[in-house]
Amino acid sequence: MRRVRSIAGDSVNLLLYRELGRCDDAAEETLWRLNPELAEHGPVLPAGVWVVVPEMPARPTVSQPVSAWD
Repeated sequence: MRRVRSIAGDSVNLLLYRELGRCDDAAEETLWRLNPELAEHGPVLPAGVWVVVPEMPARPTVSQPVSAWD
């Protein structure tokens, strides 16, 4: 895990996308568990807030659809 500082106007989704290249539910849930105090700042983070970013693959694995004909 690494720590990054927010930029003025960052939301959690924007910060995740900038740092991980993804902002899906799994990444967001992990970030909230690591940073429960972020909710105190509201939906838009002020500049300079330290955020612990989880170590996750850049893109979530895409499951292959299952077909009845396979």
